Amino acid sequence: MLDYYDISGCYIIRPWAFKIWKAIQRFFGDAIEDLGVDDCYFPMFVSSKVLEREKDHIEGFSPEVAWVTKAGQSDLAEPVAIRPTSETVMYPYFASWIRSHRDLPLRLNQWCNVVRWEFKHPQPFIRTREFLWQEGHTAFATKEEADTEVLQILDLYRQVYEDFLAVPVVPGKKSEREKFAGGLYTTTVEGFVPTTGRAIQGGTSHCLGQNFSKMFDILIENEAKERVHVWQNSWGLSTRTIGVMVMIHGDDKGLVLPPRVAAVQVVIIPVGITAKTSQEDRKALAAKADELVKDLRKAGIRANSDTRENYTPGWKYNHWELKGVPVRLEIGPKDLAKNSTRAVIRHDSSSQDIPLATLTSTLSTLLETIQAAMFTKARAERDAHLIRLETWDKFVETLNNRCIILVPWCEREACEESVKERSARTAAEQSGEDEDEKAPSMGAKTLCIPFKQPEDGVKHGVTKCFACEELAKSYTLFGRSY
Repeated sequence: MLDYYDISGCYIIRPWAFKIWKAIQRFFGDAIEDLGVDDCYFPMFVSSKVLEREKDHIEGFSPEVAWVTKAGQSDLAEPVAIRPTSETVMYPYFASWIRSHRDLPLRLNQWCNVVRWEFKHPQPFIRTREFLWQEGHTAFATKEEADTEVLQILDLYRQVYEDFLAVPVVPGKKSEREKFAGGLYTTTVEGFVPTTGRAIQGGTSHCLGQNFSKMFDILIENEAKERVHVWQNSWGLSTRTIGVMVMIHGDDKGLVLPPRVAAVQVVIIPVGITAKTSQEDRKALAAKADELVKDLRKAGIRANSDTRENYTPGWKYNHWELKGVPVRLEIGPKDLAKNSTRAVIRHDSSSQDIPLATLTSTLSTLLETIQAAMFTKARAERDAHLIRLETWDKFVETLNNRCIILVPWCEREACEESVKERSARTAAEQSGEDEDEKAPSMGAKTLCIPFKQPEDGVKHGVTKCFACEELAKSYTLFGRSY
């Protein structure tokens, strides 16, 4: 899926992974176009003068901003930054494009790369110094319109994960401490990796309020002839999606790809060939495999055949299992005689015989069944690791059991900071090791305040915060994260 590059934290995305990104692009790109969002492209460079106009925003990114200071052998008169995100790149131009309420809504999206010079240990797809993403930037006349779009986009992100990548996510709102720097509020879809017990932020949709429009003088004359600031959103989804999918579905044999995003959904391998097999029979098997590929492709199934004669069937099985192809079809002389093929399913290693007469229809149904089964399995595993607690007593113990935790919480920033510090300290004491500053934190933080609260949720004025004596405002998801 990728190769390592000679600059730490940068990776080469190979075609097997990039085709998954293209599948996400097609779905999401079509969906936002239907909502009225237009694609555009802005330069990757931003001047220090513009970047530093929004103080809270740049403070949130400043440790990660990469600067260009030289051109050839000459120092630049003014260093330029490589975009970590594009609010400050785009909004000066929003100010000149938007004059009246008739110019709204303005809804733009760009597919591009950004650079964030992370100092923690890089992890392929998950935490990289350069990554690909889409970033949407929109402006509205009213907060109500902005609020509506925030949730529309967040649900599209949920669909990317759940409907395409077969990854369950929890939609919710970020805490004040974890929200986007300079924004009004942030919504998120949070994933979970059972093998590590860590959550991962899947995609975020932010309401920026009027903070940026005030900084960049983005004003309209409304219907009452008043000069008012616009309401803005930004939202983004990155190639991190691929890493989340790999970690949740992969096994000891390699990748396990959901059919809807797999570059190859079905691979056909001739089998039953021995030293006694005639050249004519070998050619007949290879021709049949190629014929089936054509039939499947006509039916919209992404199929390939592996008719290479210098590799054994066993080697080919391993090769395509490692790549995560959802279905392997084996066809040999005996199968041809019976007019059938043997199908082996990657995600659960089950197998079944399929008559060639019904191959396309059977495989179409089978691929959808696999997609649903992968999601059901991942959701059941996630749910088994999502534990509800009411008090602090077993909090760190539950974290150490590789779980995320739903608790009643007061929503105070000081409390969240205390939880992170206390949980990290307790974990270090229990392990007897100091925390690695470059590794993901052992402290817990808020993941999100889920939109779907427990039916017997917080009793206002009665329920106490799990970590302090303040009254709880919501049930909030805490955990260790990437």
